Amino acid sequence: MSIARFIDQTLLKPDRSEAEVIDFIRRSKKYPFAAIFVLPRWVTLACEELKDTKLKVGTVVGFPFGANKTEVKVKETQMAVEDGAKEIDMVIDIGGLKSGDYERVLTDIKEVVAAADGRLVKVIIETAYLTEREKIKACELIIEGGAHFVKTSTGHGPAGATVDDVRLLRRIVGNRVGVKASGGIRTYTQAMDMLRAGASRIGTSTGIEIVEEEHAKSKGDNRA
Repeated sequence: MSIARFIDQTLLKPDRSEAEVIDFIRRSKKYPFAAIFVLPRWVTLACEELKDTKLKVGTVVGFPFGANKTEVKVKETQMAVEDGAKEIDMVIDIGGLKSGDYERVLTDIKEVVAAADGRLVKVIIETAYLTEREKIKACELIIEGGAHFVKTSTGHGPAGATVDDVRLLRRIVGNRVGVKASGGIRTYTQAMDMLRAGASRIGTSTGIEIVEEEHAKSKGDNRA
């Protein structure tokens, strides 16, 4: 079974043109990825490009800093849903979490989950900014808020996913929600390390390369 089913194939760089986004989607749709993620600006385009496939379109909310007011995140989510997004990756209120304003953080998550209207919601906690205690609290709030995944990183923070963080997050959440490892995962070996540590999704912009690396490895093993 292909590693592709665990991968959210992602293009979230702000400097990509429409032609580049289309090229990325057309190359990516040949593979059975869990979802293809684009910036909100490109959700309608992605849905049109993928309309004859089973691939889901995902997008981000409150990205990349999580500092938007809840009302803005809710509106972003509603517009993404209207445009056809099936999965939402929101950034947690990092400042609120670090301030101990847990009710505000919880409300932020709950309202985005409600706006997503049954669609999958992953909450990015940006692990590189957090202490272990803050990571634990973030996971508790994500579970209480009704979201479906805790996600390590945006890729815009000081560091991306680590095996240790993925292992910690899985230990905290158990089987109650999924764990998505994202940020700096560029090879098949890195992706497998994250899956073995407890990740149930991988976010990466190099999904095609990872799948092709898996195929090459499989062919090599079969010849051995």
